[in-house]
Amino acid sequence: MKKIFLLIFTLSGFLQVNAQSGLYQTAIEKDIDEAYELFHKNQYSAAKYEFEYLKEKDLSPSQRVEVDFYHALAALRIENPDGPGLMEKIRVNYPDDPKSNQASLLLGDYYFDQRHYKTALKHYGQFNTNVALAEQKAELWFKMGYAYFKLGDYTNARRYFDPVKKIPSPLIADGYYYSGFSALKLENYQIAIQDFKQADRYPSYQSKVPYMLSEAYYRQQQYEELIQYVTPILKSRSALDQKEEIYLLLAEAYFEKRDFTQAANYYDASSKSGNGNLSREQKYKAGVAQFKVDNPQKATNYFKEVALEKDRLGQVSSYYLGHSYLKLNNDQFALTSFNTAYKGDFDPEIKSEALYNFAKINLEKGSFKEAVNALDTYLDRFPQGAQVQQVENLLSDALINTNNYLRAIQHIEQMGQKSNRIKAAYQKVSFYQGITYFRNKRYKEAIIYFDKSLSYPIDQDIVSQAHFWKGETYMADENPNPAIRSYEQVVQMGTRAEPETLLKTHYGLGYAYFNTQQYHKAATQFKAYTDKLRGAREQAHYEDALIRLGDSYYVQKKFENALQAYRNAIQLRRSFSDYAHYMAGVALNFQNRNQEAIAQLDQVIDGFPNSPYRDDVIFKKAQINMEESDYSKAREGFSLLIQERPNSPYVPYALESRAIANYSLQNYKSTISDYKKILDSYPNAENVDAALVGLQEALSLEGRSGEFSEYLASYKNANPGNESLQNIEYEAAKNLFFSQSYQEAIKAFKGYLKSYPNSSHNQEAQYFIGDAYYRLEQYDKALEAFYELEDKGASSQKAKAISKIAELEFKNKNYLKAVPYYLSSSKNARDRIEEFEAFNGLMESYYQIGRFDSAIYFADKVIQMGDITANATSKGYLVKAKSFLEKGETTKAQDELMALLNQSESVEGAEGLYLLAKTFHESGNYKQSNETIFDFSDRYAVHDYWYGRCFILLGKNYLELKENFQAKATLESIIENSENQEVVEEAQKVLESI
Repeated sequence: MKKIFLLIFTLSGFLQVNAQSGLYQTAIEKDIDEAYELFHKNQYSAAKYEFEYLKEKDLSPSQRVEVDFYHALAALRIENPDGPGLMEKIRVNYPDDPKSNQASLLLGDYYFDQRHYKTALKHYGQFNTNVALAEQKAELWFKMGYAYFKLGDYTNARRYFDPVKKIPSPLIADGYYYSGFSALKLENYQIAIQDFKQADRYPSYQSKVPYMLSEAYYRQQQYEELIQYVTPILKSRSALDQKEEIYLLLAEAYFEKRDFTQAANYYDASSKSGNGNLSREQKYKAGVAQFKVDNPQKATNYFKEVALEKDRLGQVSSYYLGHSYLKLNNDQFALTSFNTAYKGDFDPEIKSEALYNFAKINLEKGSFKEAVNALDTYLDRFPQGAQVQQVENLLSDALINTNNYLRAIQHIEQMGQKSNRIKAAYQKVSFYQGITYFRNKRYKEAIIYFDKSLSYPIDQDIVSQAHFWKGETYMADENPNPAIRSYEQVVQMGTRAEPETLLKTHYGLGYAYFNTQQYHKAATQFKAYTDKLRGAREQAHYEDALIRLGDSYYVQKKFENALQAYRNAIQLRRSFSDYAHYMAGVALNFQNRNQEAIAQLDQVIDGFPNSPYRDDVIFKKAQINMEESDYSKAREGFSLLIQERPNSPYVPYALESRAIANYSLQNYKSTISDYKKILDSYPNAENVDAALVGLQEALSLEGRSGEFSEYLASYKNANPGNESLQNIEYEAAKNLFFSQSYQEAIKAFKGYLKSYPNSSHNQEAQYFIGDAYYRLEQYDKALEAFYELEDKGASSQKAKAISKIAELEFKNKNYLKAVPYYLSSSKNARDRIEEFEAFNGLMESYYQIGRFDSAIYFADKVIQMGDITANATSKGYLVKAKSFLEKGETTKAQDELMALLNQSESVEGAEGLYLLAKTFHESGNYKQSNETIFDFSDRYAVHDYWYGRCFILLGKNYLELKENFQAKATLESIIENSENQEVVEEAQKVLESI
């Protein structure tokens, strides 16, 4: 409303011009006239000053009224604080003078302009309208109506606006408009419509009326009239107030008429016109309209804002949001939306439908754990739900494919009648749970679940696999006899067994027989395995099986068969070629084909300088030369072994054999030197007796027999007492150890060492002490015992002690200390398991001390060896990737992490997924980070910590992508479902930041 400054009565009309011009003016009259002049020139401050001066003069009654009035009016004009009070005095002091009536009007205008509407109304009410003209009354009533309007008293407002409409004046249009506005406020919509139509005839209100009239039609639910009225106006009038609101009213009208196409168009128009003040209900309707006309992308823009609140509207919006995302092929966002809709408790039908859709999508995308939980919940919460039959069918499918095997097993076990389809699901998930326990080295639990699987022998392929993995589990638990029985079940199935499982069974059963010294049966299984793999494209363990086949024949003294197996292995030119050459040489030696034997052994010496069997080979070749009486070559061989491998357990025997070779070459001084070396450096070696006898003979030949008494005394000191009693005590201590009475075994071995400090068994006894402490988890004492053994001479026990020292220093996080011991173990490893443990320890240790290039080098070694132990390859890929990340080589790290994800479902894979997604997050590729999590996360759902971390990262990605609804829903889901407290706390922290 514009301020109306028009003075209702012209001041000149109120004045009685008493001033006389010229000679007839008195001095007072002249001063009054000058004050009037200042006032009419709008010099109100000066006029106020002059009138204030005149108030002190001797004035006539009429002059005093005039002076007081204009003094007060000048004060009002300059908004002087005393202005209203001075004007009030006019009314008090001159109640019968016309100026008193004028004062009421002027005070009303003053307070009206100040927006003090209550005070204005008070003064307007004291004005006598009988003396006013019609147009002046119209202005007064309009102002009073407007004051009531602003005070929210629409009834009184209309009472004053109504007469304004009937008086021809410039305010007639205002009267109609504000009368209609007041009627609208009073919900007198028909009257409002009539008044607005009248106001619309005046150009000054043609920009304002269309919105107001549309609002009146809408509130009257006259949707068709609204559309017919305002649609042409939108085309004909360019400048309209609140145009975006008109669009919104049209959208709402079309929505009520279920014309969703037009509703969607006008909601769009309203948004594009800059309307950012849609209510939540209007945003919901806009979303529905877009959804109905198959504009799912636009629908999501509305629904996701409404869905942020936890009320019925939010629940229904989340449900529609889920369907919108399905239309956009955005399953993950759909899942989050349906899950949020299910959590709402405001609409039971929406709740059940949302849960059904949540379960169905999870099943379709392979998230079987979530699908099973949701379907199970549906049957529990909505036993009479509309989708019960479909849910039961879906549940059977989900149970078969879930990776939350324990939950599935529990669910099925609680069922009453089980169909064959459910039994088949139970057989499968129990089998998979057994595999999970096997991989986690929980062998007893694995056996239980393989037996559960076998309780429903529906699928014969799974039956054969369950028997096979029972065998593998027993073997891993070092229990070969029940392993044999399980493997034999597969063999007995014959053609009913799954072919690949039967093939692997031959290999596992071969080892079980081999380890129980049933070599004839072992050979049968290894031969069956190798015969089936010969010429095959994939030859897993083929070389190893050939080697073990050769060993089985060798132990049975079937040397020609053994030779053929070893030669077949050699032809493969793979990792066991050195061992195959070595054993071929040994077999040829037994056939007295010594030159051929030497040729095989030379293949190892010349072609495999780092072979773990090098000392065996050198020693064997030297022995063959001794058999051939080629003492010079034999001596060279034994010397090579002593020089190259000073810590080899063969050294005492190499010294003895070299002494014999020198003796045969009549080099008695060297013979004496080697025998003395044995007696001085290896007093507890098994060949000390032979060395003592040989020394006596060699000294005699050299005429130095007197020296022998010194060594004889040392020998007696090292072997006091009754040898039979020593052996009895030692065997008793060993029996305690092998019966797992470790504390008693430690006491017995320590007593033995105290009684027989120079016994030939003291190194082995010391190792047993360390190992017993290790098994009791008294690692500090174990480490102390192994360190004591390290200080002694070379022996097989010393080599094992070094391996244990490495392991224990690693366990104590003394990674730098562990490294040299792992390196020593890697050089002296006797088999692939020992070699793997050394490489794995070096990989982990180098990573921990920040030597990432070395960690990568040994990670490659671990990966090349394959899965020697469960998930060995996965650990290699993970450490290699983490090392590249530490070096800042993100692309290389991502390649290794992808290789890990493509081959592993282990906990290492779960961590790898988090790290890969995190690299994309940190580089700002939030969508790629999310897609990576979606593509791979299902297989890692059982690893709660890393699975949870991945979805927290997902929430963070959503925040960066401005998808707050998705972020909030994802984090809330983590908080509700994760069993890991650390994950829950981190999710809560991120949620609180939204």
